[in-house]
Amino acid sequence: MKAREIKPNVYWVGAVDWNLRNFHGYSTDKGSSYNAYLIIDEKITLVDTVKYHLVDEMIERIKSVIDPAKIDYVISNHVEMDHSGGLPAIMKLLSSKSTTLFTSVNGEKGLKNHYHSNSTNNCSNWNFKKVVAGDSISLGKYTVKFIPTPMVHWPDSMISYIPELKLLLPNDAFGQHIASASLYEDEVGWDIVKMEAAKYYANIVLPYGKNVQSVLKSVSEQNLAIDMIAPSHGVILRTNTSIEKMIHLYQKWSSYTADDNKAVIVYDTMWGSTEKMAHAIKSFFEEKMVATKMISLSHTHISDAMTDIMEAKYVLIGSPTLNNTIMPTVGALLTYMKGLRPTKKIGFAFGSFGWSGQSVKHIEEALRELEFEMPVAATASAAASIKYIPTNDDLENLKRSLHSLVR
Repeated sequence: MKAREIKPNVYWVGAVDWNLRNFHGYSTDKGSSYNAYLIIDEKITLVDTVKYHLVDEMIERIKSVIDPAKIDYVISNHVEMDHSGGLPAIMKLLSSKSTTLFTSVNGEKGLKNHYHSNSTNNCSNWNFKKVVAGDSISLGKYTVKFIPTPMVHWPDSMISYIPELKLLLPNDAFGQHIASASLYEDEVGWDIVKMEAAKYYANIVLPYGKNVQSVLKSVSEQNLAIDMIAPSHGVILRTNTSIEKMIHLYQKWSSYTADDNKAVIVYDTMWGSTEKMAHAIKSFFEEKMVATKMISLSHTHISDAMTDIMEAKYVLIGSPTLNNTIMPTVGALLTYMKGLRPTKKIGFAFGSFGWSGQSVKHIEEALRELEFEMPVAATASAAASIKYIPTNDDLENLKRSLHSLVR
């Protein structure tokens, strides 16, 4: 349980959650980490904490550097309990001194709503200090500047920046759900980090593209020199190449820029008929030289499907009709998509049926609600909805109906 120095007198004192496999509906097959940072200066400062069940691990790491009771300042960049869960234990350790807790205006409100007088972790004696855009504090040798990032991805979110170290502490921004003994991107490998950062963005940050764009603009206008990004989940970015690549990806994702040469076909099937249709659609896109991925929701979690949906221009969703509606897996995906709001997509609904055939209608309605462009109205096309087992002619007719889809 040793702290690890990431910059002169700045230590990682977080915790690795090796067993995490679900993060409010998002599958985290690689686990995750909760990163907290300790700054040793004239004013000893802790930036963020960890999830409550790992707080003892964080405290032990702090003890490997200093007595936790010596902490003068605590900075809470984000209220969500995977970051604030350790606050009650830390503030209890510091109850004998007037430690200042810096947070945003909404951060104070959120923390008071989480740790109120009726809870087991009463925050009534915490010494809150609200900060706004342009505020900074001197720790002695180092300075911490505060950059509000509202709705990236909560109203209270903010970034802490140490100009003397060119160190950005962005909390949830630029994060990834990765549990690793390695602390840095160049040790884990960029391909893994990029993949997990994309999944993280697609499942957590995607609805807030305009807010992300605003923050990126603010950071650019302030001309912040950055040679390390230390987020609150996953690994730290310490190479110029990885930092530049990650910022570029956030610019791309936040502008909802899709890959014009990518299609994703997401479906579930009952007796194989909808799957046959999915394969025929895949064949069509391959003939058009469009990179295509098929995702069976019987075998793939919806949060993994979201990463491909975010990056694809063409999104095709299929389900057989089940009890006048769609398969539960497809229903779950569409509900999930409604919350995450992917946009600037070209969509298509398809499916098979036995006698009633409402599935295609339900899917198309959901895609239209998301404002997908629907150049081929599936509900007006018999080719998109096939009864029982599709024949070869049915599948060829389906492929022909897609020609106006590809731009």
